[in-house]
Amino acid sequence: MRIVIAEDDPLLREGLALLLRAEGLDVVATADTADGALDAIDTHTPDVAILDVRMPPTHTDEGVRAAVEARRRRPGLAVLVLSAYVEQSFATELLTGGVGGLGYLLKERVGRVEEFLDALHRVASGGTAIDPEVVAQLFTRSHQDARLARLSPREKDVLALMAEGLGNSAVAERLFVTDGAVHKHIRSIFAKLDLAPTDQVDRRVAAVLRYLEDARRTR
Repeated sequence: MRIVIAEDDPLLREGLALLLRAEGLDVVATADTADGALDAIDTHTPDVAILDVRMPPTHTDEGVRAAVEARRRRPGLAVLVLSAYVEQSFATELLTGGVGGLGYLLKERVGRVEEFLDALHRVASGGTAIDPEVVAQLFTRSHQDARLARLSPREKDVLALMAEGLGNSAVAERLFVTDGAVHKHIRSIFAKLDLAPTDQVDRRVAAVLRYLEDARRTR
């Protein structure tokens, strides 16, 4: 896995690079600005880009804009965005911009190495990895949406864990239910969100993006 890291805090940037290299991953470049990140992505064609949300010069949304631009230049590039705290508008702006290979984590998650690496691998494999705190706040924001109102409390629990990027077995383990029960809940979620099976759409990702888009429109 080839990785570009963009983070303006030198301690976090170099610490993250050391962590990933110690895990046998190939950090091909690091940058401290959004423009530097885009240049590195163009030059090194990584599999994954890890970007901080807030970077110079304004320390507002440079990282998110760079992530969106990087995906425009290189469709399919996996992007994992890190933030010091939940910023809902940035999360939805990024995650509703495409299907798969996208993640949004709080920086505190990096300290939980196993969880962070698991999320990184999910994103690199084309899945999603959304921080549980981000998921919780997005659900709170979108509680009035008509489509989400169709879901039962258990189905919302399942969809939230799907948003974190967990597979059926992991969801079952987290909720203390059987794999079969999770499968039934997911089928019901797809039906209630009007997601028909097609060859072009990953319905798990589409379901997650559906409620993220709803959250963005209603915030």
